[in-house]
Parts: sequence; structure tokens; C-alpha cells
Amino acid sequence: MEDSSPSSENFSSSRTAYKVILLLGLVSLFGDIVYEGARGLIPGFFLYLGASATIVGLVTGLGELVGYTGRLAGGFLADLSKRYWLFIFVGYGLIAALPSMPVSLIVGGWILAASLIILERFGKGFRAPARDAIIASVSSKIGRGKAFGIHEFFDQLGAITGPLLVAGLMALTQENYVVAFTSLFLPYFVLITVLSLAYFSIRGIKAKSSKKYSIRGPISRSLAMYTTGVFLNSLGLIPASLILYRAGLIAKGYEWLIPAVYALIQLIDAPSALAAGFAYDKRGISVLYVPFFLSIVISPLLFTGETLPVVLATAVLYGIVLGMIESTYRAAIADLAPPKYRGTAYGVFYTALGLGSLLSGAIYGLMIDLDFTIWQVAVYAILTEVLASILLTLTIKSLRQSSGNTPV
Repeated sequence: MEDSSPSSENFSSSRTAYKVILLLGLVSLFGDIVYEGARGLIPGFFLYLGASATIVGLVTGLGELVGYTGRLAGGFLADLSKRYWLFIFVGYGLIAALPSMPVSLIVGGWILAASLIILERFGKGFRAPARDAIIASVSSKIGRGKAFGIHEFFDQLGAITGPLLVAGLMALTQENYVVAFTSLFLPYFVLITVLSLAYFSIRGIKAKSSKKYSIRGPISRSLAMYTTGVFLNSLGLIPASLILYRAGLIAKGYEWLIPAVYALIQLIDAPSALAAGFAYDKRGISVLYVPFFLSIVISPLLFTGETLPVVLATAVLYGIVLGMIESTYRAAIADLAPPKYRGTAYGVFYTALGLGSLLSGAIYGLMIDLDFTIWQVAVYAILTEVLASILLTLTIKSLRQSSGNTPV
């Protein structure tokens, strides 16, 4: 497969940039239909296979860890080899592991099913940094915030459609997991087709990149401070899984409320990502003060009481922050790392974000189990987010000193 390192200098028109971004957005849309739909089925399917709740938690947690840490290796190897599209194709190709899960009913049981989940998450680590590097390359003509915002909007449409699709199929087929899982092969084939169209639309581009590779390149002072700030931000933000856990405590007899709250988060996420992307193009990286300070409110709010209004309010605020994380947080990397090192930079970024999220889940889960007060939670949230904001301020100052025309 012919490939090269992405470079925005090769894209001479905003029309070409929009075409590539929209095509990759459609790829992500259908990709999310497949793997978000499957993730909606996995807990119940594991229970059907005889797995315990502990096994489910360990498998899904390990999957997320592999997905995030895999992005560091995926980004590094993509930059090293310059074969970004190869990594994208391999990564999206491995999504096929999830519709194949009914095979575990015949052989392997939950162990095989767990292996397929890990395999798909490994693919996520391969495709995400390379894909984001491509998006960053074509984004200069339309604005990086807008580019990532548009991509995240398509991504979230798929994230909403997938779970709703399999839920409807489960209801219509009287909980037939085989039909629900294998139906996901249809959007999978569509995403591979659209991905091929995206590749052929820009395969003739000849990128300008250095023939030498240095791992020291992407870790600039501003990038290191920004990544640490993102880590602290995610460390202080309660994860969606614990918001849904709280919803489950008040949804006795109305369990449909749990996925409904998740759908609400996704519905808020999509327009938030798009709006935040446009705001980033106008205001620069300083837009990130908004999600950092909202994160101070979200976690303590959930501890104010086990009521539906509290859970819904938390879900709305979390959806706003999630949209900004998945658009503007990513867009900032394009301003902090040179083109030939963006794959690695995105890998480092995703690893920091993943580690922060995993530790956050453990810390806030312990707080819930030990019945921490709202004030104890607030102190922790304020401490982490204030430190994150200080690092963001230092990042902005560093950008102003190094480049007068970089948006800050």
C-alpha cells in the first residue's frame, strides 16, 4: 500500500480537506455503530456465557488499557514507518472481531470472547493516532478545531446509533445474541468501503518529511506540559461508568434508564464537540479552560444525592466535557507537535488520557464505596483541576513565546 507521512502543505484546497474529513468521519460513524453496538451487548453476553461480574470488569478494563497504551506504540510505529494508512486499515479491519463473537458459543466460551475484545482494542490503538495525524494534516485549510469537531460529530452519531440498533434487534428477536452481533457485519463492510474511498482520494499526495526519525522530536516542553495537564484533568473527572452506576442505584425496576442516561451523554457529546471545535478555531487552546473548570463541578455534583435530577444534570455536564475532550483536546496536539511527529504525539496524548481515566475510575469508585462526603470529593476535584489549569496556562505562555501566530 503506497503511503507517506501526512503533510498539510500537500492539500491545496479546503474542498479537498472537507472531502477527506467527511470521508474519515463516515468511517468513524460506521466503526462506532459496530463497536459501540457490540459493547452494549458484551456485559449481557458474558453473563449468558457464565462469566462473573468480576470477569466482565477485568476484561473490559484490560481492553481499555490495551486500547490506550496501544496508541502510544501505534503512533510511534506510524511515524517511524510513515505508513499511516496501513495502520488505519489494519486497525479498522480488526473491528471484525466483535461481530464474530458468537463463535464463542461454539468454542472457547468467554475466554475466546475476551480475546476478541482485546484484539479489537489493540486495533483501536493502531488506528487512532494514525487517523488523527491524517486529520491534522488536512485541517489547516478549514481550521483544526473545526476538523476534529466535524469528525467527532460523525463519531458520536455512530455511538448513538449502534446501541439503539442492537437494542432494537434484541427486542425483536427475543434476545438473540447471534443475530444482534452478526448484523454488525453490514456497517463493518460499509466502513471498509468508505475507508477505501478515502484512501484513494488522497493516495497521490507526496508528503515532505524528514528521512531521519528521532523519538525526542515530539516531546517539546509545551507538549509535555499540555499532556500532563490533560492527565490531571482526566484524573479529576469522574468517568461515565460511575455516573451510570449511580443511575443504576435509583433505577430499580426501571433499568432502561441506565442506557437512557448513556444515550443522553452521547447526545450532548455530539453538538458539544462541533461547537467546541468552532470555538477552538476562534479562541485557540484557551478554550480548554471551560472543560477543566466544568470538571470541578461534575464529580462533586454526583455526590449530592441519589436522585434522578442529580444524575441527569451530571450526565449533561459530562457530555459537554466529553465532546470537548474528543475534539479540542485532540486539535491542540496538531498545534503542539510538528507534522512528522504527530502520530507519536497523539499516542502519548491518548496514553496520558487513558491512564488518568483508569486511575480516576479506581479513585472515584473507592470514594463511592467508602461513602465519601461531597466536600471530600470537592477538595480532590478542585486540587486536580486547578493543577491542570496551571499547566494549561504554562502551555499557553510557552506557545506565545515560541510562535507569534499560533492560536492561544
